[in-house]
Amino acid sequence: MFGALKKITHRLDDEQRGEVCRFLVVGVTAVAIQYGVYLLLVGRLSPAVSNTIAYLVSFLFNYAASTRYTFRVRSSARRGMGFAFSHLVNYLLQTALLAFFLWLGVSKPLAMLPVFAICVPVNFLLVRFFLKTNGR
Repeated sequence: MFGALKKITHRLDDEQRGEVCRFLVVGVTAVAIQYGVYLLLVGRLSPAVSNTIAYLVSFLFNYAASTRYTFRVRSSARRGMGFAFSHLVNYLLQTALLAFFLWLGVSKPLAMLPVFAICVPVNFLLVRFFLKTNGR
């Protein structure tokens, strides 16, 4: 995994490489929070409702960590709106993919894993765009 990361980041400058590494730390933590809450709820609630609640909990952590730590920008109304929009897109993509993987027969606890594999890179690009280009 680290070899692949090195191949991806070797063309980036130090600031961009640092962003990617910080994004990975925040992203892994946010995914762990979301997946943990999802696993706690999916036995009692539907997968869609479990994911929605888990996503909201993870979203709160993710915004604070992304502005302060990952991208090191000030929180602003514009950045908050952009972040919320990017996460709305990500949430809708997650919801559709979760339904798809469940339809394929992947178990409820495991269905989120391929969802994360697809959505995390998409989310990085969206969040980076909105936090780095909107607001001051």
